[in-house]
Amino acid sequence: MTATLSKAGTTAAVIVTHQRVELLGASLDQVVNQTHPVQWVIVVDNGADPAVQALVEDRAGDRAVYIASHTNLGGAGGFALGFLHALALGADAVWCADDDGRPADSHVLEELYRVAEAHQLHEVSPAVCNIADPGRLAFPLRQGLVWRRRMDELEGEFLPGIASLFNGALISAEAMEIIGVPDYRLFIRGDEVEYHRRLQGSGLAFGTALTTSYLHPDGSDEFKPILGGRMHTQYPEGEFKRFFTYRNRGYLLWQRGMRKLLPQEFARFGWFFLVQRHDPRGFWQWLKLHNRGRTEDFRRP
Repeated sequence: MTATLSKAGTTAAVIVTHQRVELLGASLDQVVNQTHPVQWVIVVDNGADPAVQALVEDRAGDRAVYIASHTNLGGAGGFALGFLHALALGADAVWCADDDGRPADSHVLEELYRVAEAHQLHEVSPAVCNIADPGRLAFPLRQGLVWRRRMDELEGEFLPGIASLFNGALISAEAMEIIGVPDYRLFIRGDEVEYHRRLQGSGLAFGTALTTSYLHPDGSDEFKPILGGRMHTQYPEGEFKRFFTYRNRGYLLWQRGMRKLLPQEFARFGWFFLVQRHDPRGFWQWLKLHNRGRTEDFRRP
């Protein structure tokens, strides 16, 4: 039987960064000063910047593991490389972070282990809150049939079966034997959703601890309400982000366990572009990118 998370094991923090050395410093300050210490601080630098290496070695000392990538692997490839390196070092668990977010305080990892042991979990995530307003969620979260945007709207202390996987998530090494590592082909956008799909299908126990949080820049603006707020659809700013978001969603929605959502996907984006925005060209672009994902055309723009 796959072992669940245990505070008696070793932990490797994995952070992926790309040309954001100042923001990375704030993340590292929290990661290296947790009350439950990490044994390794692995930073995958998609910019291969000597300033990042110097920062990591200064903040993490002999726990620092700096990996320079001269190819931009994106978030998906960066976490895949970091996870595999953590496993090669013998880590029992991996704790994810990124360069523009950070644990809310020095007790986050300790609390994640407490909740994981209490609920016998293989993965546990903190709530992801707005870094500028920690009472608000960084991304809208659906509880039951209702979308929540504030922490005080969430009920209970633990949400089973819901996780934000690359923003403060703690994952056991043995769980990764079953769900693998993130898919490099996705580069950015949708990689976390695809990893969550695998976790859901694995039968492993996971969820979100509402007693601790990870702070992240607000991402809720790109989730646009439709039908009076009863549903949402995604419209990121900029063609680059929209390319990966829509192409990767096209791939995801045709995977096992996701196809039941296809009618809803077409209805939502059809309504958003054709009815709400009166933008047939935008709908055509969305449809072309969706089909690129469906046919697993992973060429980049």
